[in-house]
Amino acid sequence: MDMKQKHQPCEVKDNGTYYKIGMFAAMNHVTVKTLRFYEEQGLLEPAFIHPETGYRYYVLSQMAVIHQITALKMAGFTLEEIAGINSGADEEAVLMKKKSELLAKISELTRQIAMVDGYLSKMKKGLSAPVLIKTIPETTVAAMKTRIESYDCLFDRMPEMGALMEEAGCVCAIPEYCFTSYPEPGYKTEDILVEICESVVEAGKEIGDLHFKNLPEIRAACIYHKGSYSTFSESYEIVLKYIEENGYEIAGEIRESYIDGVWNKDEEEEWLSEIQIPIREKTK
Repeated sequence: MDMKQKHQPCEVKDNGTYYKIGMFAAMNHVTVKTLRFYEEQGLLEPAFIHPETGYRYYVLSQMAVIHQITALKMAGFTLEEIAGINSGADEEAVLMKKKSELLAKISELTRQIAMVDGYLSKMKKGLSAPVLIKTIPETTVAAMKTRIESYDCLFDRMPEMGALMEEAGCVCAIPEYCFTSYPEPGYKTEDILVEICESVVEAGKEIGDLHFKNLPEIRAACIYHKGSYSTFSESYEIVLKYIEENGYEIAGEIRESYIDGVWNKDEEEEWLSEIQIPIREKTK
């Protein structure tokens, strides 16, 4: 063998340029060990294996496979799930399933954050309580407007809405998002107009007082409220003070989102809600 012969990083075959495993790994910012592991797992077979030397070669079109594997791993997919997609599994179904799993994790993390905030709010007062500015995404909701004699009557109306949603064949979105808003301005103690809303996968058939509408994305000042609804005023005071002192103004109907309540918690102190107030920066 001529030891002075220059090393060639690639070879030209009949059907295009083949890159040796080391060069292909460098081109894709992965290790040779990673490429060999992907081969063992059936994720990415070399385009050509030299029958005498066992050298592995890859082609440029296989870079797309590397990028897909990397993207799916970053999205939380296991190598087994990725192999299933590459083997012909319904990609949309797999992606939707993963999306539901991730949304469920977000919901659980939100719940855990609320628990921590609940403890913090007991220790702190005024503006030091946790007010979060966040984006609430666009959603389709099933909604029912109704008048109630007092706030204590609110949850007496929800079973009625639930029955109408079941009749209309509604499928609730995941994570669940149930809230009420108050279309009429000002605070009232009786004859209160409320709109009960539940996020759904898609609009259904309107039945009785049940209707559907698309709500746009909003930016909102939010605060979690732990405990009885009778103490909502304390949380409202904190979040409204925050809005006023930080250059914001209210820009839509206030939402009261119910996470845990009488339907799944026996003790009032375990009830968890979130006040969401749409905001915009004050114009100077």
